[in-house]
Amino acid sequence: MSESVGELRVDGIAKQYALKGGWGAEACLDVFSDISFTLSGGEFVSLIGPSGCGKTTVLNLAAGLDRPSAGAIYVDGRKVVGPGLDRGVVFQEFALFPWLTVAENIAFGLKSQGVPKAERRQLVAKYVELVGLSNFSHYYPNRLSGGMRQRVGLGRAFAIDPAVLLMDEPFGALDTQNREAMQNALGEIWLRARKTVLFVTHDIREAIYLSDRVLVISGRPSRIVLDLPIALPRPRIRRTREFQELELQLEQAIGQ
Repeated sequence: MSESVGELRVDGIAKQYALKGGWGAEACLDVFSDISFTLSGGEFVSLIGPSGCGKTTVLNLAAGLDRPSAGAIYVDGRKVVGPGLDRGVVFQEFALFPWLTVAENIAFGLKSQGVPKAERRQLVAKYVELVGLSNFSHYYPNRLSGGMRQRVGLGRAFAIDPAVLLMDEPFGALDTQNREAMQNALGEIWLRARKTVLFVTHDIREAIYLSDRVLVISGRPSRIVLDLPIALPRPRIRRTREFQELELQLEQAIGQ
């Protein structure tokens, strides 16, 4: 399993897309031209900003699902050139294998890594318990609620022991009650596992609740306009004056 520090360095990345217009004309859409930031090992950092600013694009580049037009991204000093098991990815869609049980879904990445069966069984039991699904390990996804399916996704991502965990609005499809429950669960899991996390969200309160730092990306041409440390003690209470002051600060930064 991974013994990486989990440093994620985003170094001057740019992303442009070619657009075809009428009569064969071409134009270029600049999503962003110079984005840089670093996550230290074990740090939880959220990326927020207005719709269309490129948050998900940054995460896809870090996942190796796309290539930057300029600049580079590094995990523990190694340049990202494609997907890899040093990065776990959790999307908003649950993306579980419907023909596999909870335990089998969590075991999938471990099996791909060639982890021996006995060790795999122990790790699956650990992560099934970690995400609070010990009584549901033999269930198939169609028997689970949305929040429970997303817990399976978290378990599968943490189980492969990635250096960095990349999360793209993983709770965006959940209702308010389930969303807060999943934020609480992720906060507890992260405190136990201490993985480096880059978390994309449009929800300011979610970012404050979960993060060590929050990065705000502006609208296009996108750039980092605020890097805000969140020094509130954990577990966090959402309705304190300090929490609300941070909300206001982030709202103002996004509105610039």
